[in-house]
Amino acid sequence: MATSIRLSRGGSKKRPYYRIVVADSRAPRDGKFIERIGSYNPLLAKTDEKRVVLDTERAKYWVEQGAQPTDRVARFLDAAGVKERATRNNPQKAEPGQKAKDRAEEKAEKLAAAEEAAKEAAAAAAAPAEEAPAEEAPAAEASEEQAEG
Repeated sequence: MATSIRLSRGGSKKRPYYRIVVADSRAPRDGKFIERIGSYNPLLAKTDEKRVVLDTERAKYWVEQGAQPTDRVARFLDAAGVKERATRNNPQKAEPGQKAKDRAEEKAEKLAAAEEAAKEAAAAAAAPAEEAPAEEAPAAEASEEQAEG
């Protein structure tokens, strides 16, 4: 039988309380278990000694029997000195995904194109500024004649 050391949730809504239990890995989370070896109350301060209560003797026994702890319970066992836990390192954890990178590139390209267009428009507006009023004057006269007629 494959056994695991895991958390079984108790408590009320938004007030969790966990029992550290040894159970058959196929049993439901809050279902039948073999033995209760401790408790975990996440609502207490991290420095509080009653936050994690663990029977280290029984935990050692079950680990020797081949019970596999979950990640959270493995942290508790490591802190208690029962079982060494290999630290994990994921250097790509904070890196955005490929789709987010693609969206950022598209946004940067659109922004660069908009800035270039604005510079061209400003340069075009500044250079022929002397010629533009002369071209607009006849058109303005024509529109005034149509309005009167």
